[in-house]
Amino acid sequence: MKEFDDLFDTIKTLRAPGGCPWDIDQTPASMRTDLVEECFEAVDAISQNDSAHAREELGDLIFNALVISYLYEQKGDFKVSDVLSEVNEKIIRRHPHVFGDGASKLNTEEVLSQWEKIKENVEGRTFESVLDSVPQGFPPLLRAKKMLKKAGKKNFEWNSIEEALDKVTEELEEVKEAFREREKYKKTAGDRAFTVSGGSTELNEAQARLEEETGDLLLAVVNYARWLDVDSETALNLANSKFYRRFTYVERQMNEKNIPMTKENQGQMLKFWNEAKKL
Repeated sequence: MKEFDDLFDTIKTLRAPGGCPWDIDQTPASMRTDLVEECFEAVDAISQNDSAHAREELGDLIFNALVISYLYEQKGDFKVSDVLSEVNEKIIRRHPHVFGDGASKLNTEEVLSQWEKIKENVEGRTFESVLDSVPQGFPPLLRAKKMLKKAGKKNFEWNSIEEALDKVTEELEEVKEAFREREKYKKTAGDRAFTVSGGSTELNEAQARLEEETGDLLLAVVNYARWLDVDSETALNLANSKFYRRFTYVERQMNEKNIPMTKENQGQMLKFWNEAKKL
């Protein structure tokens, strides 16, 4: 369509001799961070239910994906048209219930199951482990959610939501125990840093165990959220937004009343926090 052609012509101009020095210097590897950032900004706009902002951010995301595709085209690896035709073919192939000769009605769960079978049996996307299909470059929370879902599909799963919650409780107790152990060694080590050269071996080991147990707790919470049919990333984003709104309210009130945000004034900060909750 015309709008796509116009955007593609703009990208070609930016990359051409006499174009933008920044765009000319880019490589697929150098634009990885930009692509990830634009993706998160688009997700944020969608989460805020701001259609105008979503339109803008989705445009930025498409622009970055198209630029990277064109960089590969300029290298001679593949063409932008190859990217478009390949994804179109893949989407049609994975929706035989829509585009197949014998189109059938499937529910969402059946569609997802069929999708996975096509990837494995038709496209030959096999891995030594089902977890290998989850990119290691995913943000930790997303990777945890995806791996737990993959394991669950292989029936490596709790039998009930109560068991999933019990695991959260168990991991929390192990974090508490690891924390107590770390604090014990901290008193022994005094003010020495958590390093092999500066602190005791026992202290470093206790700190490492505390980090490990905390990670186990976070993983268990992500899994429990999955049992609740709650998307852990969406839930955490909502919590982040709520914390932002309430804390910035506290900051404004403290600044307006010239009250320093010190430990001695925590009671006043809590008062404003509760006001923010009511608002």
